[in-house]
Amino acid sequence: MIRTLALRLTASASLLALAVPAQADTLREALASAYNTNPTLEAARANQRATDESVPIQRSQGLPSANITATHIEFIQQSANAFTAPDRNLGVTAALLVPVYSGGAVRNGIAAAKERVEAGQADLRNTESTLFAQVVAAYMDVLRTEALAGLAANNVDVLRTNLEATSDRFEIGDLTITDVAQSRSRLAVAEGDLQSAEANLIAARETYARLVGNAPGELAAPPPLPGLPDTVGDAIVSALENNPNLDAAKQRAQAAGFDTKAAGAGRLPTVGLFVNGDYSDFFGTLGGAFANDLVQRETTANAGVRVTIPLFQGGLPAAQKRQAGARESAALEDVIAAERQIIAETRSTYANWQAANGVIRSAQTAVEAAELSLEGVRAENSIGNRQILDVLNAEQELVNARAQLVTARRNAYVAGFNLLALMGRAEARDLNLDTGSILYDPTINADRVSSKMWDWDRDPKAEAKSTRTVDIPPANATIGPQLLPGE
Repeated sequence: MIRTLALRLTASASLLALAVPAQADTLREALASAYNTNPTLEAARANQRATDESVPIQRSQGLPSANITATHIEFIQQSANAFTAPDRNLGVTAALLVPVYSGGAVRNGIAAAKERVEAGQADLRNTESTLFAQVVAAYMDVLRTEALAGLAANNVDVLRTNLEATSDRFEIGDLTITDVAQSRSRLAVAEGDLQSAEANLIAARETYARLVGNAPGELAAPPPLPGLPDTVGDAIVSALENNPNLDAAKQRAQAAGFDTKAAGAGRLPTVGLFVNGDYSDFFGTLGGAFANDLVQRETTANAGVRVTIPLFQGGLPAAQKRQAGARESAALEDVIAAERQIIAETRSTYANWQAANGVIRSAQTAVEAAELSLEGVRAENSIGNRQILDVLNAEQELVNARAQLVTARRNAYVAGFNLLALMGRAEARDLNLDTGSILYDPTINADRVSSKMWDWDRDPKAEAKSTRTVDIPPANATIGPQLLPGE
């Protein structure tokens, strides 16, 4: 019986390696699915396309504008002294305004908008890497909770068998009722732990489905992480050069600088060209009795240069410039704050990654020692040199060591990926994902809309692109092949 239990424990230890058959779902496939179907990422892309429109909006203020105004007037009550006033009038006015000089407001506004577009693209990179970090954590959590649930289930089986063996030995007078009670207590605790492990497994699988868009099947062991740094210094250098949050903060600070320049334009003259044309039709009612002697339809036109020189605006432009300058100062401080945050997170994440690797080595040693200890305690118990409580304690130590190893492997992989994300190396372009299509490039839309100026230009009707999970069956705690929707 002891040999059988040892074989069952050895078989369950395969869960520690987080390995499954070659046909299982892979982490790369999970990341690709999230890249194509996750609503958070799709919303971030749409918001970035909205940010792209700030460039043509700013540019439109420096382009010519034209409009036509038509007005029909019925003069219902005339003055008693108005002998030649018309009864009605149709007036049509066409106006063309060409801005020539705006004090730099348009130029700096466009420059600020372009900087914010680049900042938004950096934010999109951060959203992508953050999503991938969440998917990696969810993937590893499913593997971990499956392994822990397997260990818990195996522990219940072992303790149930122990209780049966203890009860049999009690019947023949070899053990006491205390030994039976101890075995029954450990079994009850293990059964409670199994229920908790199964609940955690269901939660992990639901989180996976929320992020990835489909239920997890059998998950393959994750591939080695590429490009991990040799030292924390290397990680810091890469993070300061490539972290998208820091890039976004720097771009926003530059945009705030252009805003300050644009705010100062309110004190400078503006110059514009204008052309106006007017058409009037009085429908033969102008002049009253002298209507036949007057022209009832006329067309006029004028053109000129309009120069506006601000003299006094109640301090408005000065206040706007001071306000913009203060916001620029805040943006510059945000750059330093982002830099501090990234340095701290990179150092702590590197330490967590190193610590988890150390825990793996320690836990592996602990598992090996606990296996030998359990084997020895069982052998000694069989000849009466050890009590049942000693066997139960040895079994629990082995379960704890294996659980620690599973958790440490999960923590090391997640920390390693988070470190890559902080270094700016955890995006689709870095991971060589097979997404089934060309990777999303936000610069394509930015270039497409930057020079558009047609008022009636439009994009297709907005509609959701991400997939829903309402049709995915509820997750369960079964360990084994999981059917995907439709299979």
